[in-house]
Amino acid sequence: MTGRKTIELRQEADLVLLRKTCREMLIQLGFRLVAQTKLVTAASELGRNVLMHGGGGQVHLDVLERSGRRGLKMEFVDQGPGIADIKQAMTDGYTTAGGLGFGLGAARRLANEFIIQSMPGQGTRVTIIGWTV
Repeated sequence: MTGRKTIELRQEADLVLLRKTCREMLIQLGFRLVAQTKLVTAASELGRNVLMHGGGGQVHLDVLERSGRRGLKMEFVDQGPGIADIKQAMTDGYTTAGGLGFGLGAARRLANEFIIQSMPGQGTRVTIIGWTV
């Protein structure tokens, strides 16, 4: 399995496609059930953030191979208002949309690698990577 898959995130129904595609790719890569569940949950949280806070965007899914391990990289991109204070946004319980405020922190804990880049007025890019055992 190679190549990039891109999913447009414009409405709630797109999150269903994201979860389905993510799970299918993880199964094909040989991820165990618990790892699949963690990464699909992280993808769902980040996809929801793209919709709610970024006004929509895309997620790019790429298969990785490094040092004999296979992985899935998911890059969530929006052109929304951006995040003024990333450290504060990563704090559990912090919310600007009335939710529980666990999305970004949970995604960070559920993935093997987590990178967030954001500038006010320029959107946000969150990249997570999961590796097979």
